[in-house]
This record gives sequence, structure tokens and C-alpha cells, in this order.
Amino acid sequence: MKILLDQNISHRVLHKIRNDFPEARHVRDFNMQFCTDIEIWRFAKEHSFTLVTYDADFNDFLTLKGHPPKIIWLRFGNMLTQYLAERMNHHKYLINTFINDPTFLDVGCLEINN
Repeated sequence: MKILLDQNISHRVLHKIRNDFPEARHVRDFNMQFCTDIEIWRFAKEHSFTLVTYDADFNDFLTLKGHPPKIIWLRFGNMLTQYLAERMNHHKYLINTFINDPTFLDVGCLEINN
């Protein structure tokens, strides 16, 4: 699963989710940590990433522009890296289904709450 972690998520999460999400990357990996949300949105779209974020702006882009990219919107606020990694790993099956299952082809946003 190609997921891209937004700049508002610590890059330290990557090594904690690598087993379940081996293709996960952080915007920092592409020197994009200071880019605007729309630049990150376009990059995710052009490179077939699903974007993981805490930021509601990406859901707004989704409403205005549609998808791709798909968005995984973390709705539990900024948390410790370990907690975020646990939530991501816990929801691996759901995330995989959202990204890859044709049944969800028309669904652009997955919200994950506590």
C-alpha cells in the first residue's frame, strides 16, 4: 500500500509501521515538509499515494476536486508516535480494503477515530 504521511505526522512513525506498511513514505522523504497542502495533494495524486493526515484541508480538497488521491483522515488529534503507529497497524486490514478493494472505488476518504 503506497501511503504518504503528511507533514503534521512525525516521520518517526515510519519505522513503527514499516512491517504492515512497507511502502509507506513521509513527505520529508521527498523534501516536501515545507510544501503547501495543495502541492502535497498534487504529488500524492501524481505518484499514486494515499495520503494520511490529521488535516481537514485534504478532505476539503477531496470534496472540491474528487479523488485520487484517497485520504485517510486521522480524527483523534495529534498523539504520541507510538499511539499513532498502534492505530495504523490495528487498522491495517481496513486501510488495505479502503485502498485496494474495488467495492470502495468511489470512496475517497477513510476517517479513523479513537
